[in-house]
Amino acid sequence: MFRGVTTLSLDTKGRLAVPSKYRDVLLAQGDGRVVVTADPSKCLLLYPLQEWEPIEKKLNALSSFNPQARSLQRLLVGNAADLDLDATGRILLPAMLREFAGLEKSVVLVGQGAKFELWNESRWQEQMDLALTFTDSAMPEELTGFSL
Repeated sequence: MFRGVTTLSLDTKGRLAVPSKYRDVLLAQGDGRVVVTADPSKCLLLYPLQEWEPIEKKLNALSSFNPQARSLQRLLVGNAADLDLDATGRILLPAMLREFAGLEKSVVLVGQGAKFELWNESRWQEQMDLALTFTDSAMPEELTGFSL
């Protein structure tokens, strides 16, 4: 289970040092093999390989004749990159995915249960600002009755 927000730095080659508390889990779950892909929100999604495979299978089972399903397949499966943690716990993010998400030196790694989101720091702040403007009138029906 991944949770929490961590600000990290990409090095000049686009490598991300995965924090040790997450690195140990990634190594235990699948020998440090992860999948990184694009997300419609303009961030990257980082999954342990074993968590990604069932998602990819479901995406590939969607009809390629449905334009929205096909677009989602192209975005998520088409941009998916298999990565391995190196000996020092870093992953090299592909340049095309870094560009897609607007990742620069300072990035934000956000635990989301079975996966991570990786954000450009300023875009992450915009997301937090939006979250603070959430009102009851805009609440999705599935959250009716939900409380913390």
